[in-house]
Amino acid sequence: MHIVIVGLSHNTAPVEIREKLAFAPTAMERPLRQMLELPVIAEGLIVSTCNRVELCAATKEPDAAMAALRRFLAEYHEITSEEISDSLYDYQGEDAIRHLFRVASSLDSMVLGEPQILGQIKTAYGYAAEFKTVGLILNRFLHKAFSVAKRVRTETGIASNAVSISFAAVELARKIFDRLDNKAVMIIGAGEMCELAARHFVANGISKVLVTNRTFERAEKMAAEFHGKAVHFESFIEHLAEVDIIMTSTGAPNFILGKRQMEEVIKRRKNRPMFLIDIAVPRDIEPKVNDIDNIYLYDVDDLQGVVQANLKERKKEASKAEAIIEQEIGQFHQWLGNLEVKPTVIALRQKLDEIRQQELEKTFGNLKNLSSKQRKSIEAMAGAIINKILHQPTAVLKRAQNDTSSEDYVDAVRVLFDLPSPIGDDTEIKPLDDTGQE
Repeated sequence: MHIVIVGLSHNTAPVEIREKLAFAPTAMERPLRQMLELPVIAEGLIVSTCNRVELCAATKEPDAAMAALRRFLAEYHEITSEEISDSLYDYQGEDAIRHLFRVASSLDSMVLGEPQILGQIKTAYGYAAEFKTVGLILNRFLHKAFSVAKRVRTETGIASNAVSISFAAVELARKIFDRLDNKAVMIIGAGEMCELAARHFVANGISKVLVTNRTFERAEKMAAEFHGKAVHFESFIEHLAEVDIIMTSTGAPNFILGKRQMEEVIKRRKNRPMFLIDIAVPRDIEPKVNDIDNIYLYDVDDLQGVVQANLKERKKEASKAEAIIEQEIGQFHQWLGNLEVKPTVIALRQKLDEIRQQELEKTFGNLKNLSSKQRKSIEAMAGAIINKILHQPTAVLKRAQNDTSSEDYVDAVRVLFDLPSPIGDDTEIKPLDDTGQE
């Protein structure tokens, strides 16, 4: 049995193409069932996010399956195959295993190390399990991917350094203040970046949020979202001594905070430290403010430097993650090989043993006067012949289970000896936990 993946991502297709192939997350039953109706698909799963759409399947005919999945994507979304062919990629065997392990571990994400993709894959697997489009192969494969991703996050620092401006601000604040649960922040400006930063600050335990904006209603709306307090823009300077952190992005043409004003503020605070984040362009805070003792001012370039340094660190950790994945690929591929080799060896022995029993019964039926000792000798000889016949094919099958030739040998033995398929529709599927263990 083979694993195949057909899809596209932010690496291969613009958003205009990705949105045409997206599957609605609340309506996955229909595409999953139609995918499973394809004759060459035994099991199926669909991952659909804003950055990727991927179809994962178990099949005995990988080339035919990948072609069928390409057609399915086009026909389901009612677009021509030519329109998407240049954007699609496909993987099979070890390449497919490697790809999903990398995706789940966030090595293929737009933001290296981001955690959202693992949750999205788990959601996709949940739908496939609910609608019974995954079986023994993909059940084990997905849980293995989950455990690999967990191992990558545990054993590497791929997700430990902030790689967004807003979260880098929070990370720096933690370095300056050690803890944030007793700190207050003022957000000056109610744009998207400030709102995202406020969300990060609140998630990291900030105790008090003040929001000011030239449009007071906008400030009120954001303050309400974070259970904070809106401050009129005309009087926000009067409240600066109350806060430990200031983040500003107003779009003002000139500085809204100068050195003299901040000297007064730090004096009122009795020199308790302040962290100022100015992500406005043009800047909102006069650079000389950074000369004041106990005031730490970072502008957007400073934060970009932090982000780039952190991204560099993540890339270093990514090489460790790749090594983990290569190790895990071998283990899963061996399990996949064993899945067919072991039952084939058992079935072959049972088949030959049935023949041995039948021929012994015929022989003993024709030789009525044999002594007990003679019967045992004949039985022993028949057993020895069977063992001699089984030795070479069994040895070859066991050696082949560690490489890509195992399926060819399994198929040949099944055909030559008329054995049943080692993976039938009635194979019991045991639930697995997040470690991939039964």
